[in-house]
Amino acid sequence: MNIKGDAWKYGDDINTDLIIPARRMSTSEPEELAKYCLEDEDPDFVKKMKTGDILVGLKNFGCGSSREHAPLAIKHAGVSLVIAKTFARIFFRNCINIGLPILEAKECAEEAKTGDRFEVDLDQGVIKNITQGKTYQSTPFPGFMQEIVRAGGLINYLKASGKIS
Repeated sequence: MNIKGDAWKYGDDINTDLIIPARRMSTSEPEELAKYCLEDEDPDFVKKMKTGDILVGLKNFGCGSSREHAPLAIKHAGVSLVIAKTFARIFFRNCINIGLPILEAKECAEEAKTGDRFEVDLDQGVIKNITQGKTYQSTPFPGFMQEIVRAGGLINYLKASGKIS
């Protein structure tokens, strides 16, 4: 699975309340949540970004509450991938469960700048920063996790495999 997009870089400890503010949690509709993605960190993010763009964070991206609203807001805003030095573990798993690809890549996250153009091969874990002319290696997901992401999330994966109806 290949992804191409422009980077939007943020710092350390981007928590779930920065990703989707609690005051916007009166709904769990993904399209509605998407309208407010990162509004307290970057009020114009949703207006400026393009479908397919990539979020880049530093350490502890997605820390805070364990609710799925944060990765849902990111995915439905049109973000195709999140790259960070490290992720909060519950956020990491929630992303996989909803089919939002994420990669841990310390050097890439540190060196990336907003506006850099990326090309990513999720199957191999290869991240190319086209703008800077650099290539990074991340640990690719195991096969079953790649299948979950390709299916659009855990529920879709289980339905397709006949394990649930």
